[in-house]
Amino acid sequence: MAPKGKTLFEKIWEQHIVVPETKETPALIYIDLHLIHEVTTPQAFTLLRENNLKIRAPKKILATMDHSTPTVPIKSLKDLDIVAEKGPAQQIRDMIQNCKDFGIELYDFDSDRRGIVHVIGPELGATQPGRTMVCGDSHTSTHGAFGALAFGIGTTEVAHVLATQCLLQRKPKTLAVNLNGRLNKGVSAKDIILKVIGEIGVDGGTGHVIEYRGDTVSSLSLEQRMTICNMSIEAGAKAGMFAPDDSTIEYLKDRPFSPKGKDWEKSIAQWSELKSDDNAVFDKELNIDVHLLEPMITFGTNPGMVMPINGEVPDHEGNVSFKQALNYMQVESGKPLLDHPIDVVFIGSCTNSRLSDLQDAATILKGRKVSESTRTLIVPGSQNVKKEAELLGLDKIFRNSGAEWRESGCSMCLGMNGDTVGKGQLAVSTSNRNFEGRQGVGSRTILASPKTAAASAITGTVQDPRQYEVR
Repeated sequence: MAPKGKTLFEKIWEQHIVVPETKETPALIYIDLHLIHEVTTPQAFTLLRENNLKIRAPKKILATMDHSTPTVPIKSLKDLDIVAEKGPAQQIRDMIQNCKDFGIELYDFDSDRRGIVHVIGPELGATQPGRTMVCGDSHTSTHGAFGALAFGIGTTEVAHVLATQCLLQRKPKTLAVNLNGRLNKGVSAKDIILKVIGEIGVDGGTGHVIEYRGDTVSSLSLEQRMTICNMSIEAGAKAGMFAPDDSTIEYLKDRPFSPKGKDWEKSIAQWSELKSDDNAVFDKELNIDVHLLEPMITFGTNPGMVMPINGEVPDHEGNVSFKQALNYMQVESGKPLLDHPIDVVFIGSCTNSRLSDLQDAATILKGRKVSESTRTLIVPGSQNVKKEAELLGLDKIFRNSGAEWRESGCSMCLGMNGDTVGKGQLAVSTSNRNFEGRQGVGSRTILASPKTAAASAITGTVQDPRQYEVR
């Protein structure tokens, strides 16, 4: 009998085992790159100080500020004190001091490399196929778009990785999501992942690493793949992954941290081996016909409560928590959300703040005005994305439409940096979570693609982007 083939995940996992897993103890795996930001690190650094521990590998840490950082121009701590609340401002001060004390390079206010950690990792070439990557942030799964094994960890684990460059982990199971067909007009990667979550539920991927496969993959850009991997965690998955291909190599070529010269050629050869074997067996599989997809929106208080934009809110069927979610969102079963009034549109977050996301929004907003009743906030994912967007004139399109154009950061995604959705207000957001109060106390959120968000901004109501996409 021929030996069972290995999945992409299994190959990377096995390459990073320091101490094998046993029934009694998890495996000890080596971590190639540790991403850190200002929110989940203060306690970790405190643990290091209390135990008189040093950083194991400072050069294998990528540090930036994004979560608490205001999206208005800031060049100094003095500026910060003017625009930020005391708590977030202190987190930023702690981050600066901790990186200084422990010899970690930080992309600070004045750095042109600053941005959302899950945006700058790929654009700098620090995210590479075959790497293990962790961060004190759920959406670390984003980096799986490059064939990396990337996942979020807790604060205690952050301290452990800082001190040892290793992590205790039980081996997850595997789930293959087979994507077949081509995207139709108005449909995006955001719609694909919302469909996946809707199919398997917010716990359908629990204990699994998802690998996205199928003939759709070759037509997806790396930025589209990042969106899909980013929200894999919202299906309960440990991580999401795509096998590296020619598009991956083209994206990483000549990036600041990408291998150079002979190392580049060697890396390409290694990356080409990073794919699931033909006879690999997954623990679970799901098939999605991409060509049947319509633009998707959420209607409830988790990303699994999702429907086509032209659909109707489902019946709660006596499910108490489902009914409570509808009550919170102030929507009714059997009613459409199309043309439903909204108060805010947010285009940004680690899910949808890259250049292609902004281009999607600009295509719809060009030559049009956003509704005076709807605040529209557009936030690039990094200072580099901001620069590229401005070189293309996207900022002028946004400003001319009546939208706000900001500095990079997490912004309204989690409402802890001054950018919030007001109590009772309804937002169409390109972020990744629509939990109660996620974007501000008492706020309500509809998750959607940048195209859908931009279309909705024009009328101040939920809109189908397909009617605006082609002028």
